[in-house]
Amino acid sequence: MLKIRLKKYGRKKRPSYRIVVIDSRKRRDGRPIDELGFHDPISKQTTLNTELISQYKSNGAQTSKTVELIYLQAVQDKS
Repeated sequence: MLKIRLKKYGRKKRPSYRIVVIDSRKRRDGRPIDELGFHDPISKQTTLNTELISQYKSNGAQTSKTVELIYLQAVQDKS
């Protein structure tokens, strides 16, 4: 099963996250299938490819709770 979730990167005490599509059995920082954007919680910057996310969701990929909130906020801001 495919999951859309956060992949942590950045430096110590300053996390950043990439939003990736990955097999649910892989570890958090494993090799992703596709990168869909990034999220920086400190500077509140987020970039998403909402079209690809909706395409993966329609094909059966599940999102984590945090990614779902980020996605809904991005779609709402776009409107």
